[in-house]
Amino acid sequence: MSVVDPGNIECDLQSGALAGFKLLWVLLLATIVGVLLQTLAARLGVVTGLHLAEVCYRQYPRVARILLWLMVELAIIGVDMQEVIGSAIAINLLSAGRIPLWGGVLITIADTFAFLLLDNYGLRKLEAFFGFIITVMALTFGYEYVTVKPSQTQILRGMFLPSCSDCHTPQIMQAVAIVGAIIMPHNIYLHSALVKSRHIDRAKRQEVREANKYFLIDCCIALFISFIINTCVISVFAEAFFEKTNEQVVAVCKNSSSAHIHLFPDDNSTLAVDIYKGGVVLGCYFGPAALYIWAVGILAAGQSSTMTGTYSGQFVMEGFLNLKWSRFARVSLTRSIAIIPALLVAVFQDVEHLTGLNDILNVLQSLQLPFALIPILTYTSLRPVMNEFANGLVGNVSLHWACPSWTLDTHAYEPISLMDGGVSAIEGYEK
Repeated sequence: MSVVDPGNIECDLQSGALAGFKLLWVLLLATIVGVLLQTLAARLGVVTGLHLAEVCYRQYPRVARILLWLMVELAIIGVDMQEVIGSAIAINLLSAGRIPLWGGVLITIADTFAFLLLDNYGLRKLEAFFGFIITVMALTFGYEYVTVKPSQTQILRGMFLPSCSDCHTPQIMQAVAIVGAIIMPHNIYLHSALVKSRHIDRAKRQEVREANKYFLIDCCIALFISFIINTCVISVFAEAFFEKTNEQVVAVCKNSSSAHIHLFPDDNSTLAVDIYKGGVVLGCYFGPAALYIWAVGILAAGQSSTMTGTYSGQFVMEGFLNLKWSRFARVSLTRSIAIIPALLVAVFQDVEHLTGLNDILNVLQSLQLPFALIPILTYTSLRPVMNEFANGLVGNVSLHWACPSWTLDTHAYEPISLMDGGVSAIEGYEK
């Protein structure tokens, strides 16, 4: 499961509006790194039969693993908040403002229960529904791309000629946010756990190699689709709204009889957009259909992030704490933590403050990355853990550069690979 969530979309549109096509190369590199990290996570699960949080529980001391758990939970709650904010805004846009933002926040509570109900029908049906949501996102954001018709030359230049020499602080912050929005920490934990839904005879090397190959292909396809969606959003806003002024937008919105003109000051300042204003300006420039299709895409993105956040949180809690909570109880707790601040802002402030939370949360994802990078690089580089499937030279160089020295004492690690007499990760397994 690779996901494009509302925070990801917010980051994309602001990157396009603030920096034009200049940050597409950051998106490309972040996607490539995301493929590598999620492949390592899947390989860890395939070889050991344990997901990353379970390996951390076995190998790290108590204080370290609790710290890691808290950091990952913080990242998951941040994604939950972005899903709540994005869904509330999408519902408000689709209802032409009839459903207030606080009402949209409350409606997102139903998302959780609907998801848990669907989960009872099995993982395969859930994956099919997830595929449907991704298709909806691809079609909606693809429609915006075809409607706006961004310059293909500018896209290729921005993607393959890295340059941001004249970038200022806002553009640099957006580059950092792109990294966190693409390589979300909890997704690394999630991908190490999803492989456990497939039956693999880990005592057979050839079967393990084949599983690693197919999970690599699956990861590449998922992140390629994510990359296309992200590219569409950045390109649309880079082409249509880069260096636009509020005065220009107000003039266009007046001509289209938009009811949202009050959102933009009638002056010559540079246009600032977010998920809400992004939909409004698309509607002003390209017709009401563009606004409603945009809102459908945001709503679909919110639902997909609900699924990944729920599964990630369940695996992380069970792994780090060896604590068996029902999925309903765990999701109810984290979703409540996410909904309360979003609801307070929606009730007592306006939409600009609500969407402003997304900027903070995107940077938060980037700050949380080391708490997923260090464990995955550590364990996939150690032969006692991974046996012959341990990382090669490049992985070990990255490990020594990224990880503190106390994580690198290989004698301190319990052998958990199922190869060559390692400790079984599956209850009842005997070599």
